[in-house]
Amino acid sequence: MPGQKTTESGPQGGAGLLKAQIERNRAWRAAHAGDHPLGRSLQVLRRWQAQRLARTYADLLASDRYRPAAEFFLSDLYGEKDFSRRDENVERMYPSMVKMLPDAALHTIALAVELHVLSAELDRALCEVLGGEMGIRDRITESQYAEGFRRCANLRQRQRQVELLRQVGVDLDAVVRKPMIQQILRIARKPAQVAGFGELHDFLERGFNAFHHMGGAGEFLETIAARETRIMDRIFEGHPRPFNVG
Repeated sequence: MPGQKTTESGPQGGAGLLKAQIERNRAWRAAHAGDHPLGRSLQVLRRWQAQRLARTYADLLASDRYRPAAEFFLSDLYGEKDFSRRDENVERMYPSMVKMLPDAALHTIALAVELHVLSAELDRALCEVLGGEMGIRDRITESQYAEGFRRCANLRQRQRQVELLRQVGVDLDAVVRKPMIQQILRIARKPAQVAGFGELHDFLERGFNAFHHMGGAGEFLETIAARETRIMDRIFEGHPRPFNVG
C-alpha cells in the first residue's frame, strides 16, 4: 500500500479525473435528492461514525503536530456535515480551476471528490442494511454496526476508501511543498468569497494549512491506514471489540 497510487489520471491528467468524479458525484446527488428517510438515516450513521473516529484517533487529535490534519481528515474529508455547497462550488469552479491550478492540485481535488462520493455510496449501503434488514433507526451500537458492515460484503470498496484517504494525504503532502500553491490560495481568498466559492476555497486552504503545519505526513497517514485496515480485519473476523485498536 505505501508508495503506490491507486488512481491513474489517464491521458487527460488531473483535469480529466476531476471531471469524471464531478459527474459521478452529480449523479449520486440527483439519484437521492429529496429522499428524506435516507437523509435522516445517514445523519444518524454519520454521527456515530464521527464519534468513533474521534475515539480511534484521540491521540492524533491531542497532538500539537497532528491535530490540524486530524481535524481536517475527520471533518472535511469524512465527517457528518453537509458537503453540498462545496460540491456545487467544485462543479461551478471546474473550468477556472483547470486554468489556474497545476495538475497535481487537480489530481488531489479529484481524489477528495472520489473519496466523498465513495463514502456516500458506502454509507447508503450500510443504512439500507441497518435500517432495512436489521430495523435500526435512532441508535447504533458497536456490535450492530459491525454486523451491518459484514452484511454489506463490500470489502474491496472499503479498502479503496482507506487507500483514498491515504492517497489524498500523500498528494496534499506533496502539494504543500510547492510555494506557488500557497500564493495562489492567498490571492484567491477574497475573489473566491465574492464569487460564491467560499466553501471550496476554505476547504482547500484548511487542507493546505493543516498539512503545512504538520511538516511531513508519513507517520500520520500510515497510522490512519494501519488502524482502519486493522478495524476492518477485526470486523470480518467477528472480533467482539473490533474498534479497540489504538
